[in-house]
Amino acid sequence: MKNEPFVIERILDAPIERVWRALTDNNELQQWYFKFPEFKAAPGFEFQFLGGTETKQYLHLCKVTEVVPGKKLTYSWRYEGYEGNSFVTFELFPEGKKTKIKLTHAGLETFPAANPDFDKKNFAMGWEQIIGTILPEYLKKENVGKN
Repeated sequence: MKNEPFVIERILDAPIERVWRALTDNNELQQWYFKFPEFKAAPGFEFQFLGGTETKQYLHLCKVTEVVPGKKLTYSWRYEGYEGNSFVTFELFPEGKKTKIKLTHAGLETFPAANPDFDKKNFAMGWEQIIGTILPEYLKKENVGKN
């Protein structure tokens, strides 16, 4: 379905507290996610960053809308100068000593359909890389020598 949100779930080899810190501590976010001048997991906190394709960068305008410590983080995600507003939600669930992460990106259909950079498949590829590869590798690297 075209208007369904993009959802990805993965099991991460780290406890919830560790994954939550990776999602909410700006020093850690800088190492595996986007470069934010400042980030706080607090409702109402606004942040922005540049990101996009090799040929076009977009200013992302985001605002934290919901925080349930250790369990859920949601923020709005829109682009300066473009219609549309979406929401990114990270949810964490305990899986023994591991963590199931569920990322939902809803509202992608509100972005201009005429702009191929906003195609859902591009978001899917990006989130697959971030949640499926970059975050697990970051957490694994952090655990080396700590066992």
